[in-house]
Amino acid sequence: MRAFLDTLPMLLAALIWGTAFVAQREGAAYLDAYTFNSIRNLLGALVLVPVAAVIGRAGAAAQLATRQGRRGLLGAGAVCGLVLAVASLFQQLGLEETSAGKAGFITTLYILLVPLLGLCLGRRPPWTLWAGVALGVAGLFLLCVKEGFSITRGDMMVVRCAFTFSLHIMLIDHFVRKVDALLLSMTQFVFCGLFSLVPLALGLAAPPALSAIIACKWQILYMAVLSTGVAYTLQVVAQRRLDAGVAALVMSLESVFAALSGWIILGERLSRRELLGCALVFAATLVAQRKRR
Repeated sequence: MRAFLDTLPMLLAALIWGTAFVAQREGAAYLDAYTFNSIRNLLGALVLVPVAAVIGRAGAAAQLATRQGRRGLLGAGAVCGLVLAVASLFQQLGLEETSAGKAGFITTLYILLVPLLGLCLGRRPPWTLWAGVALGVAGLFLLCVKEGFSITRGDMMVVRCAFTFSLHIMLIDHFVRKVDALLLSMTQFVFCGLFSLVPLALGLAAPPALSAIIACKWQILYMAVLSTGVAYTLQVVAQRRLDAGVAALVMSLESVFAALSGWIILGERLSRRELLGCALVFAATLVAQRKRR
């Protein structure tokens, strides 16, 4: 029961991310990746202001009480925000040129990259985690990849996205034990939004038209409030108790939730291959946490 409660925030985050893929793809039809990511992250930080004022007052006060605490928060937020901005940019650019299924599979390869990065840092994951990773990769392939697997330019963008998201998971795992989780989430969104504006400021992308922003306002709001403000905060909160490798496996359930939501809400059918993929990813999360229970 304790293991389930520790995992629940990450499960909810994966559920939100799984249903957000549609909004992200539709947003790409109206806005460039820089503008879309900047707006969603700055709004996501704004969404968390009243939350921090109500439920995070004690932790925020302690974090901001000293100069060292404020500097630590800004440093952690800047580093996490920069990595998140790069990962989101790679993903958004990749989605413009590759299918959602391939993008979903390649992105969630962070379930393999996270424990490998852990090895580089001297951590030795238990065999149960490696077994879960193997099941997860197999399940995600069955679930997401239906049209073959030739590598395109868009796919390579998403490969970079997967690696960068792996680094983000490891950074959250490091900083969440040093700074207040809610303030870290807010601060990384602010920096992510600002970093995403840099290409626009340098003239590398054309300024967006107001009509384009208004046209995809609902997609932006969904991504800002739920996918950014709520889901990434749930990730930060959950990683205070979860091992980074287990957290990555639970996050990979976003692909399963994306398929299931399409089945339940949109009436899309799941083949036996896809159902088997869902089952393998679910089994992977259970196997990876066996030692914890």
